[in-house]
Amino acid sequence: MANSDAKSKGGLGFLTVIDHPQHGLCGGYLVLNRCGRPLEFHCTTPIKPNRAQEILYGPTLKPFLYGEQIGQALLSKSKSETLLICTDQEAALAVSDYTEVPVVLVLSHAAPPTAETPRIDHASTAGDRAAEVTRRLDAAHPGSPVLYCFGLGRNELALPDGSAEKSKQIAERLGGLAESFDLSEPFSRIREAIEEAERASR
Repeated sequence: MANSDAKSKGGLGFLTVIDHPQHGLCGGYLVLNRCGRPLEFHCTTPIKPNRAQEILYGPTLKPFLYGEQIGQALLSKSKSETLLICTDQEAALAVSDYTEVPVVLVLSHAAPPTAETPRIDHASTAGDRAAEVTRRLDAAHPGSPVLYCFGLGRNELALPDGSAEKSKQIAERLGGLAESFDLSEPFSRIREAIEEAERASR
């Protein structure tokens, strides 16, 4: 459903993965135009890793499933040009290995700041840099990724540590949208759409 608007200005992609206790992992990818209207939606059939995969892949299993197996498959179906791909799943950042479009983690507004996860001040404009910190967001274990966090407008975002320069590129691509666009909202649309599709298939 891509149109000239998406091609000329570029849309925003939103990628998430739902972990269903019975059915397994199901991914969804929604592309919106700058007004927040849908251009494309794709979802995957559920996949469930077996015990052997859990043992052999160890801590690399989740990024493999979320990024390579699910994320890459969804992005390959998309026809719309995108300025940015947002995800609310840290493991899905691994999809950045399979696309040239910047991939950023959208942090939940509901996550309360703690001593380990200090509050990030939002930037007043996309060009005005917010306070920037590096912090661990997951439970500590060997090889845990460290994330570089920054604020743009009303959004709290994160990138893998070492990708700090990409935050400037993201700010440029979002422009004024950083102030008006709640980047966490579209993920609820994806979840509801996947749940509706599951109900319809029963």
